[in-house]
Amino acid sequence: MPLTADQLLAAHKANVETLFSLTSKAFEGVEKLVELNVTASRAALADAATHTQAALSVKDAQELVALHASLLQPLAEKTAAYSRHLYDIASGTGAEFGKAAESKVAEAQQAFTGLVDNAARNAPAGSETAVAVLKSAVAAANNAFESVQKAVKQATDAAEANFNAVSATAVNAAKSGAATTAAAARKR
Repeated sequence: MPLTADQLLAAHKANVETLFSLTSKAFEGVEKLVELNVTASRAALADAATHTQAALSVKDAQELVALHASLLQPLAEKTAAYSRHLYDIASGTGAEFGKAAESKVAEAQQAFTGLVDNAARNAPAGSETAVAVLKSAVAAANNAFESVQKAVKQATDAAEANFNAVSATAVNAAKSGAATTAAAARKR
């Protein structure tokens, strides 16, 4: 069954709308990234000014070491927070693209299934076995695709859990290092 001009035009229109929607989502992700970087840069500049003033008022080496130690923990926490925001932006944008892809794949699967059903209805007598094999192949492909989607979701969840664990470990290590350095500076 050949496609009509109206069907081709509707498919093209739907694809263009999807393209513009995805482009819009990509720009939203870039805007969020730029906003995050501007905010982080402003905060880093303000912190640098504050810490420079504090370093200039230091009277001895012990006070300098203590000041340096007091900067480690907040720096690690800010770095972890920045990384979390960056990950959230990337995963959110990726999720939008994933939803669009899943939608298009579902539409394609439905259209192909309709095509197979139409071919089966119009198949000549004696071709029931070939039609059954074709339907079985389509069902197997759909099942395989669903399995891959589930595996990707599980891998994404595991990666997110690992990212959060690494961030927490890094912040805790910085806290421990800062406390150790501060204690060593007090003993001197």
